[in-house]
Amino acid sequence: MFFLVLCVILTLSNIQNTHKLIEDIEKNRRQELNPNISVDCVIFGFDFDKLNVLVIDRADGSRLPCALPGDLIFNHEHLDHAAIRVLEELTGLKNIYLEQIGAFGDPNRISKESDQSWLQKVREQPQARVVTIGYYSLVKMENYLPQASSFAKSAAWIPVNKITELAFDHMEILDAAKQRLKQMINIRPIGFNLLPEKFTLSQLHRLYEAILDKPLDKRNFRRKIQKLELVKNLKEKQFGVPHKPSQLFMFDGKTYEKLMQTGINNFGF
Repeated sequence: MFFLVLCVILTLSNIQNTHKLIEDIEKNRRQELNPNISVDCVIFGFDFDKLNVLVIDRADGSRLPCALPGDLIFNHEHLDHAAIRVLEELTGLKNIYLEQIGAFGDPNRISKESDQSWLQKVREQPQARVVTIGYYSLVKMENYLPQASSFAKSAAWIPVNKITELAFDHMEILDAAKQRLKQMINIRPIGFNLLPEKFTLSQLHRLYEAILDKPLDKRNFRRKIQKLELVKNLKEKQFGVPHKPSQLFMFDGKTYEKLMQTGINNFGF
């Protein structure tokens, strides 16, 4: 009996020591962060109906607004590498191509009382001025299942039009990403990144409406898409759907490359 009790005590002691070691490592690691520069990521996904964005919950028992995945960079890090690291650490998403939106440096961007209260718990210098670099990307939601870690208590896809408040100046960053997305979809067919390999014209039409945040005449939309010859008719139809099966199409990358070489790049609607 004594031996069993001794084993339990030693086991508990080892667990405590391990936890202490992990805490010390994490503390030392956090001290290597640059207190004045961060990265924030706007990750868009499409669910065949709405445009969604990935957000994290920083909840610590209080009702804090959600935030975009973001954190400080390490002093030795390239900005792009920092964005990739932070996104993976907070949400589990990796192998995602990210593009810069721009820099956001309002002196008061982290001054809200609720944000300062949270920063006191996670930052070595919670009141230091922070300039953040925004990034954005478009992904197929079905390929990415968010898994929160680090200070993110949860990570989830939320419809963009349902978001009314975010932490810090993240609403401004989200709005900038939305505007960039609208600009890019008018000069490049980036929306195809959010669709499966085979899709219907109705799905493509709904995607453009979701990104541009306005209704588009279905007949004119289809006419323009087919005139540009950006999609190939696969001579296949949907199956296993509760409605009349629709024709399936595929993005024609070769045609797109030819259009770019000849200078024809107007995909606006």
